[in-house]
Amino acid sequence: MTEIARINEIMDCLPSGVNLLAVSKGHSPQSIRNLANHGQLDFGESRLQEAIPKKNNLKDLDQLRWHFVGKLQKNKVRGVIKAFDFIHSVDSVSLLERISRISQEENKVLSIFIQVKFKEDPSKGGFLKQDLLNNWSKIISLKNIHLTGLMAIPPITLDLNQRKDLFCECRNLANHLGLKDCSMGMSDDWKEAIEEGATWIRLGSLLFGNLRLN
Repeated sequence: MTEIARINEIMDCLPSGVNLLAVSKGHSPQSIRNLANHGQLDFGESRLQEAIPKKNNLKDLDQLRWHFVGKLQKNKVRGVIKAFDFIHSVDSVSLLERISRISQEENKVLSIFIQVKFKEDPSKGGFLKQDLLNNWSKIISLKNIHLTGLMAIPPITLDLNQRKDLFCECRNLANHLGLKDCSMGMSDDWKEAIEEGATWIRLGSLLFGNLRLN
């Protein structure tokens, strides 16, 4: 199945209010262009050094919106702020404070998803739920940050029902904090994430197949 056939099939399944983020990390500018030519505008990258050449290659498509979805290192914050519109992986107060300070210097406001860790997972970062609640008043006082929602990645050890429970917990916490969006659900569980209240799903191989950059 071609990229275009895949995205058309998925888009036909998306309810109103659910956005598709095409995770293009590891895939070519031409693959991004192919999807953009069929209406896909949101693309996710996880490495600044890979994203910049792609953006330059695609600079004629100025309607594209770029989402940073990887682990954000503090020394990359300024570059990410300059290059991206959304960050889906902010996992600490200190990182939020750094983003706020540099965003003010760059006169830019990014949309931020706060990554929350609902289950123990040594391979993933994220706020613990109680830590997020304890620091919420400090977080919402930060300038030049648009807090749009929460992001969650279930541990790979969870079965589908356990992942659904985690998605539900993420949605409930976002509602409690007054946040509209939940970025959750990937190629193996995006339908279940939508059932539990996802407003952004992040799909990579399901859209692009397994062909990757060298």
